[in-house]
Amino acid sequence: MITVHHLENSRSQRVLWLLEELGLAYSVKRYARDPATMLAPRELRAVHPLGKSPVIEADGHVVAETGAIVEFLTTRAGGALVPPPGSAERARYTYFLHYAEGSAMPPLLLKLVFSRLAPGSPALLRPLVRAIAAKVTGGFVDPELRRHADYWEAELAERPFFCGEAFTAADIMMSFPLEAFSARGTSAGPRVSDWLARIHARPAYGRALERGGAYAYA
Repeated sequence: MITVHHLENSRSQRVLWLLEELGLAYSVKRYARDPATMLAPRELRAVHPLGKSPVIEADGHVVAETGAIVEFLTTRAGGALVPPPGSAERARYTYFLHYAEGSAMPPLLLKLVFSRLAPGSPALLRPLVRAIAAKVTGGFVDPELRRHADYWEAELAERPFFCGEAFTAADIMMSFPLEAFSARGTSAGPRVSDWLARIHARPAYGRALERGGAYAYA
């Protein structure tokens, strides 16, 4: 049995979705965020030293990092949702599997961090902190996010899914940054919106929501 240590409103929702798409049996152990800090609870450190989610346990192994979990689970499922080796789709698959966390997520995290600086600062410093945060967000973070959003739109103008004609595990990896971007009220473009509507309509996506509980980005 595979155990998913699932944190609410987190990237671990993708792991539940992947498991549903692959048809692998699993159990879910849910964790709630600290209501004050919105960080993962300390209990997750008993599973992995960094105390982050997603993390899974299977066959005596603890596997962390979404991309590593995707590779572990797709291999376990005999290469399902992975394009054939040597194909152009496989090259794109490898790229987007790593791009999702390596390039797409950092500006989204910066946006989140800077949005919380002023509310969490002392009252006397709040106007200054708010001004600094606004300057960095407007001058760097937002233009970087728009660059990525334009890139997603252009990629999906060429093909229905990120790797080609077929849905793959790379689309699952790409779901969280695109969902998080869209949930912040920023238009990502009609092709991204269509892609999100199509993945949200997949039966396995719905089953994953039932197993994982409330998810703010669906």
